[in-house]
Parts: sequence; C-alpha cells; structure tokens
Amino acid sequence: MKQYKVGVLGATGMVGQRFVTLLAHHPWFSLCAVAASERSAGKPYHEAVGNRWAMDTPIPENARNLIVCDVCADKELIAGSVDFVFCALDTGKDEIKSLEDAYAMLECPVVSNNSAHRWTEDVPMVIPELNSEHLRVIASQRKRLGTRRGFIAVKSNCSLQSYVPLLHPLKAFGIKQAVVCTYQAISGAGKTFKTMPEIIDNVIPYIGGEEEKSEKEPLKIWGNVENGEIVSADGPIITAQCLRVPVSDGHTAAVFVSFDKKPTKEEILSAW
Repeated sequence: MKQYKVGVLGATGMVGQRFVTLLAHHPWFSLCAVAASERSAGKPYHEAVGNRWAMDTPIPENARNLIVCDVCADKELIAGSVDFVFCALDTGKDEIKSLEDAYAMLECPVVSNNSAHRWTEDVPMVIPELNSEHLRVIASQRKRLGTRRGFIAVKSNCSLQSYVPLLHPLKAFGIKQAVVCTYQAISGAGKTFKTMPEIIDNVIPYIGGEEEKSEKEPLKIWGNVENGEIVSADGPIITAQCLRVPVSDGHTAAVFVSFDKKPTKEEILSAW
C-alpha cells in the first residue's frame, strides 16, 4: 500500500498534537513535516511543544525530533516535501484563509480542520460517508486558483459529527425541523482540565459562534453542486443550543426531530 507523505500545519497546538498522535502508526500516511509559528521554528518538535503536550500518550518517536518549520516562511519547502498537509492552525480566519490558499497555489492539497474556508462556495465541506460527491467541485476550485494538484477541502464543525450522520438517513422521511442541544467537550476548545480549570464542576451554556455553525453547516453538507459551486439545501430548519461541559473528549447531542412522515422505531433502526 502506498504511504502518502504528509505535513501538519499548526502542529504544536492541541489539534495539531492530535494529528501528530493519530499519524504515529497510520498505515496510509507518513508524517514528514511539522510547522508552527516563527517562535517554534528551528526547534525539534518535542522542544517546541515543551510542557504544552496535552495528549494522554507521549510524543510519538517519529515526530519527536522533526525540526519545526515556519508555517509562513517555509511554505515552499513544506509544499515540496509532502503529498498534502493537514491544517490545524489556530490564528485569525483571514490569516488562515490566506495561508491555505498559498499552500494550495503551491500545488500542495490542504485538508483543513479550520472553519475559515467552510463557506467558500467551491471548497467542499465533507463528511465522506454523506456527501463525497461534493469533491467534484474541486475541479472548479482548481480553475479559480490556477492549480493542477492544489486544492482545499475542509471538515465540518466537530459537533455536527455527533448528530448529522444520524439525521442523514432519516431525510427520506421528510425532516421538517430539528432542535439540537450539543454538549461539547473541552478538547473542542483546545483545552484540558489543567488549562481550563473553570470548567470543573461547571457547565458553560453558550459557545460563541457554535450555534450558527450547528444550524447552517448541515445545509451545506446536504446541498448540491451547481455550476461549479456548492449550493446549500433549503432545509430542514435546525435550531441549536451549544453547551461546554466538563468532559475531556467527545461531543454529545440530544436531538428532537419532526417529520413529514413520522417513521416508526423499526423504520429508524432500519434506516440507520
């Protein structure tokens, strides 16, 4: 099996650390480059992360002594040494957009964990089991960027993964509306109990920006590719409340759904 050479942008942050951990013994991918801000550049990865390592397992040996590249200044070096990059940058949206565009235009495909490009019309936001057909919009994106290989694809907001895959097969029954309460772990904020002690014995009943993402992003996932763009679906109407809860990892959702043709329990289980 071919192994793809990959890099991680924003490798020293919590999401980047998770990527590095997941890539440690992956059969498909070989971690060849880690990149972060200028202050981390030039250091071995373990030294750049230092006491900020937040994973339960030690820094993987294949990453430990990789020299951290400057995510801005070393773009050409990184793009030329890997098949594609995972982006886990934690900066302003405009800066992330600009950097992801720059890597794509250097013919380095970008698979992004960020929200910066989620609403760019020709950037697919993919949950592969649900809307892999959206990947064909990449051809239009490449025309816009002037690239042969380079492109950007993004994942959805992490809370969607707890309920949208379950709603998806129920669309056959005509979902009219859904009311969603998400209970989101602190890892979604890039935190641990050590770095977010205020969450202990506490619930934070509002996460800025999360409700809009939870209500609108499913409509892009359920949309159609038309004239080189992804056009969001008209419905169903989703109303969301997003809470931060004292859980290390894993988001939970409670979902109340109304249908045009209400399915039985057996029909729901069969659809799933």
